[in-house]
Amino acid sequence: MSSNFKPLSFPLDNKEHDAIVEWWYFNGHLTDKNGNCYAFMDCLFKADLKRIDAPSFLKRIPFRKKIVGDNPYYYFAHSVVSDIANQKNYKDVQNYSLISRDSFKRPLLFVNYASPNIFGGYVNNEIAEKSPSAADLQARPFNFHIKTENLDLELESKKPPLLESGKGFISVCGRESYYYSLTDLRAKGVLNIENRIIEVEGKAWFDHQWTDVSKMEKWSWFSLQLENGTDIMCAEYDDGKNKAYLVDLIYSDGKQEHFNKLLLTPGKDVWKSKKTKAEYPLSFTIEIPEKNIKFEVISTMSDQEMIYGSINYWEGPLDVTGTMGGHAERAQSHAQRGGEKIKGMGFMELVGYPSDYSFLFLSAKDLGAKINETISAKLKRNK
Repeated sequence: MSSNFKPLSFPLDNKEHDAIVEWWYFNGHLTDKNGNCYAFMDCLFKADLKRIDAPSFLKRIPFRKKIVGDNPYYYFAHSVVSDIANQKNYKDVQNYSLISRDSFKRPLLFVNYASPNIFGGYVNNEIAEKSPSAADLQARPFNFHIKTENLDLELESKKPPLLESGKGFISVCGRESYYYSLTDLRAKGVLNIENRIIEVEGKAWFDHQWTDVSKMEKWSWFSLQLENGTDIMCAEYDDGKNKAYLVDLIYSDGKQEHFNKLLLTPGKDVWKSKKTKAEYPLSFTIEIPEKNIKFEVISTMSDQEMIYGSINYWEGPLDVTGTMGGHAERAQSHAQRGGEKIKGMGFMELVGYPSDYSFLFLSAKDLGAKINETISAKLKRNK
């Protein structure tokens, strides 16, 4: 891929690419009018069935050929809305997503998709880039509408794209991919939780990544949005033999810096999944030596595990505290030596943590529960 590298061009590169794997990912922190806090993650994935070691059930989907024709790609989507005060979340894992015929056909990014699961009806999902006005083109070059079963949000960017590793192209453990982020999206819209419509606003993050690498063994990834206007992406990648690190910062004025050194130490608090038996650290100490940055990140939710086929991962919101900047010279005051105290919020993604379970058993159990729930609801309506 590196020999064919092309500089990113917007808004064209917001759309899809001929790659083995690609995803459009959003996360965010939201508040309602009463001050209640929520978080969300929403991600649409695309993969080439002919070039990837996909879960076997995807290759055996009934009538897939008649539905999508010769399109080699399959799509699937994961989302979760977290009610932090009540420690409840609402997960939606689409094992397979059907996209509309006009998806990816417009000048700007547009994809409309739905789960083929017919039990209880269906909901249209959407990721759509909106055209900014001429006056907003430079200051706010990206605006999105995203919609799932549990959320409907308008997102407006306040910073230029963060180009990971300096040009939006990364190489970790010998694996290459295009990767950029919109780290400061103002969010406004509604959540739909247990048939309650809740007006919310807050701040969101967007990642877009595509690669011809079908698998990475393990990673621990963080997006951090600090109160001083600095946003940070940092990650540890592990292919089972070697580890690699990425650190990318974008400041309030849009200036960017990029590093490949990171100290990542898990805390003692661990959440163990009852389903997969995987154990996930719920806190980390993050240190970025080149910038004298040290943060403590602590999850605000515990059961944020997502299960897809034989893949399990943890995805959830964080509180961030720590210091950044400062020097160790004697002439500096103690406050300066210690750096600026910082607070913020973030998201954490933990992938590849060992598990021990039978997904087929879980799938049958979950499907049976959904069928029974749908039948019960229909019987109640008919009474």
